[in-house]
Amino acid sequence: MTRSQPRRARGTVGHAYSALNLRLVLALFGLVTMTVFAIVAFRIGVAWLGVACALFAVVAVVDLVVIQRRRAARHREERGKRHSLFE
Repeated sequence: MTRSQPRRARGTVGHAYSALNLRLVLALFGLVTMTVFAIVAFRIGVAWLGVACALFAVVAVVDLVVIQRRRAARHREERGKRHSLFE
């Protein structure tokens, strides 16, 4: 079972370890940006840059999966509570 934050994290229940909603927005921005940059780089013939941007896009996807798992765990632990962008 996934917990909403790591066991030895410095955060508490009242003050989260990580602003998950903000991380979600930033990861989505990174995914979109790096995907567009990769496409542009491949089209203009700069393959090494396209590969680097594609790798960063993959990292953003992995981060999105981790964030969503933690958000789901937080939702299970705190039923009915809504969180702002910065918590």
